[in-house]
Amino acid sequence: MNDTADVAPAVRSILAAARDRDGGSERLSVDARSLPHAFAAAESEGRIPVIAEVKPTSPTTEGTREDDPVELARQMVDGGAAALSVLTEPDHFGGSAENLRKIREAVDVPVLRKDFVVREDQLDVVESDVILLIARFVDDLSGLLEAAEARDFQALVEVHDGEELSEAIEAGASIIGVNNRDLAKLEVDLATFESVAPAVPEDVTLIAESGVTTPKDARRMRDAGADGLLVGSAIMDGDVQMNTEKFVNAETNE
Repeated sequence: MNDTADVAPAVRSILAAARDRDGGSERLSVDARSLPHAFAAAESEGRIPVIAEVKPTSPTTEGTREDDPVELARQMVDGGAAALSVLTEPDHFGGSAENLRKIREAVDVPVLRKDFVVREDQLDVVESDVILLIARFVDDLSGLLEAAEARDFQALVEVHDGEELSEAIEAGASIIGVNNRDLAKLEVDLATFESVAPAVPEDVTLIAESGVTTPKDARRMRDAGADGLLVGSAIMDGDVQMNTEKFVNAETNE
């Protein structure tokens, strides 16, 4: 789709940096941990499947978290996170491929690489279990999805509206995330997920992204059909283990 004409200046800057960033020098082949299986395991134990995000900073947050990212990741898993999301975008989010490598070695849950991947060679930067592909910013979603799966990555295809959802389904996405944040205005509205979710096929793993800041939000997204939640700032802001526990237990502690 690669629709960037009306995105916020901060996002345009991120994309410009992403297009200039080098890819990997050798094609990867990963032995991925299954995200759907991790979600099912969490469900069987009475937990909401949560992807907790190790996010040092972002254009929409204030300040930088300087704790050891590996220790933060361990605390999130101890708190019940079914999976982790690790930022590898260096210029605007303070992430790195090295952080992801260290975290993936230290935990036994699936790890999502959170970045703006726009070319096939950028898939080869670091091994992860899941790779994020943002439908709006990819020229050939079907081709990049196929390239990711050829390396045995699981691909989380992110969409924001019905048109992008149709593109993701047509491309063959089996894991879809609905971003509640409008990248044109950087505004968040949980109704976005509620409007898109009904059109998602039942055999697709569906994730609600952005704007889940309270247990009430978590329950709202689950009621709307979310198989899992991606939670970043609300977990990173404070004691990450306690915050993770709050979200994974949101349905049992109403």
